[in-house]
Amino acid sequence: MADLEIRPARADDVRAIVGMLADDPLGAQRESPDDLGPYLTALERLSSDPNQHLVVAVREDRVVGTLQLTVVPGLSRRGATRSIIEGVRIHADERGSGLGSRLIEWAIEESRRQDCRLVQLTSDNTRTDAHRFYERLGFTASHVGFKLAL
Repeated sequence: MADLEIRPARADDVRAIVGMLADDPLGAQRESPDDLGPYLTALERLSSDPNQHLVVAVREDRVVGTLQLTVVPGLSRRGATRSIIEGVRIHADERGSGLGSRLIEWAIEESRRQDCRLVQLTSDNTRTDAHRFYERLGFTASHVGFKLAL
C-alpha cells in the first residue's frame, strides 16, 4: 500500500466518488451520477466543517476508495467525543486488495488523533459481506439503528 495516498476529497474527485456510491444495488437506486451539482454543493458544506472528513484513496492518480468520517462531541459517556464512519466505498477493481481495511484503519487513527472514545458506523441490513468485513476489523453489531426519511 506504499503507492496509496489518503487525502481530503476535492471537487475533481466528485465524479469518481459518486460513481463508487452508485456502483451497487442500493446506491444505484439513490444516487444520480449524471447530476453532480448536489454533490458539489455537499462537498462545499463538508469542506467548511472541521468535524467532517471526506477522504479519497488515490493510487496512480486514480480515486479507488472513499469514506466520510464525522467527529461528534457529546455529553454521554462522560462527555466523550465519538466518530461516525459513513459512505465507505471501494472501486470494483480494488475490492479484496486490503484497501478497505486501510481506509478504516485511517479512520480509526484519525479518530484517536481527535481524542474520540468510540468509533461507530451503520451498514444496511442487506450488506452481509460488509458486516463480516467490519466484524473482522473488530467492530461489533451492538445496536439496532433506525432511520426516518424526510
